[in-house]
Amino acid sequence: MRVLGIDYGRKRMGLARSDEGAVLASPLPVYTRSGSDAEDLDRLVHLIGEQDVARIVIGWPLHMNGTEGEMADEVRALARELQTRTGLPVDFFDERWTSTQAEDALIAGDVSRRRRRDLRDGLAATLILQGFLDRERTAE
Repeated sequence: MRVLGIDYGRKRMGLARSDEGAVLASPLPVYTRSGSDAEDLDRLVHLIGEQDVARIVIGWPLHMNGTEGEMADEVRALARELQTRTGLPVDFFDERWTSTQAEDALIAGDVSRRRRRDLRDGLAATLILQGFLDRERTAE
């Protein structure tokens, strides 16, 4: 069962996909938003079918104190639309620290500032998805 991870953003969405056994997350190319929510949703639904995804995980935007972040309503709406359009289960995973972890890993890897911007969202999506996969495995 493949799982798709999404790091939602207003300009770009980081994407990651698990292997068939839902053990290991790997980044997919970052999706640059079109400016049209309908077009973005169509492209995500197409990608979900193309990647043979059976479950979706979206980073849940929380503040450090655990309250919902400003984009929580947008993420909730995306989840609802994806679930309606695909019929797949959609889960949320706390995304606090994922962008920071992604940035730190890229800096440690001596990746240039410009290249970090291009890679950060995909790596954040990978961290979200891997955290979800690990949690699901330990819960079994």
